[in-house]
Amino acid sequence: MFLVDSHCHLDCLDYEKLHENIDDVVEKAQQRDVRYMLAVATTLPGFKSMRELIGKRDNIAFSCGIHPLNLDEGHDIEELARLAAAPDVVALGETGLDYYYQQENAALQRDIFREHIRIGRQVNKPVIVHTRSAREDTLSILKEEKVQDCGGVLHCFTEDKETATALLDLGLYISFSGIVTFRNAEQIREAARIVPLDRILVETDSPYLAPVPHRGKENQPAYVRDVAEYMAVLKGVSVEELAQQTTRNFAKLFHIQNLPA
Repeated sequence: MFLVDSHCHLDCLDYEKLHENIDDVVEKAQQRDVRYMLAVATTLPGFKSMRELIGKRDNIAFSCGIHPLNLDEGHDIEELARLAAAPDVVALGETGLDYYYQQENAALQRDIFREHIRIGRQVNKPVIVHTRSAREDTLSILKEEKVQDCGGVLHCFTEDKETATALLDLGLYISFSGIVTFRNAEQIREAARIVPLDRILVETDSPYLAPVPHRGKENQPAYVRDVAEYMAVLKGVSVEELAQQTTRNFAKLFHIQNLPA
C-alpha cells in the first residue's frame, strides 16, 4: 500500500524531543505505508530554510507560497514567481484567505491570493488553498482568476457540502485532514460523503490537527494513515482502494511521475 501525505509542514516538527531528524520522520511514515510527502511553505524565507533542511529526496516534494496570515513577513511576488519555477516545486501555496484571524488586511490577502493563482497558471502548477471565514471571496477569486487552468486543492477542508460542490465545479480537489475524525466534525463528514473518490486527497497538516486517536499530540506524516483509514470507512471502500485512489489523484494534480497508481 502507498499513501501520500499531501500537506505537511516538515520544518515545524519537534526535532528536539520527538524526532531525531528528517530521516526519522520519513522512517516512521514508511512504517505505516506513507511513502511520499508534500512539504508546504508558509513564507518565502521559510521555504528556503525548509528546502535546505530537507535536501533533495525522491519521496518529498515542495510547495512554495505565502500563507495569508504571514503576509507581514514579506510578499515579494517576483521572488515567489522565481522560486515557484524550480523543478522541485510542484505547487503554489499555501495561499488563500483567512478572515477568522485577520480582517484588517483583507484587501492585501485577496491581492496576494490572486497573484499565487496567476503564477500557478504561468508555470502550470496547481495552488494549495487555505480558507477560513472567507467562503464567498475565496470562491469568487478562484473563479475570476480561472483556477481551472492550473488546478488546485482546498486543503484541510472544514467547510460544508455546498462549498464542496462549488469547489468541485471549479475543478478543484478536496483534501481531508485529521479534523474529519473529530467528534464535532459532522458537517465535514457530510461533505466528504459527496466528494467523489477521484477528487479526494488526504493530509496531516502536521504538526497541527492530529487525528483521533492521537489528538492532543504533535501530528506527523505517519498519522495520515489514520486519516485514510477513517475516510475509507466513511466512503465505504477498503483502505487499500482509498490509498490507491488518493495517491493517483495526488500524482495527477501535482504532475508527479513514477508514483504507483
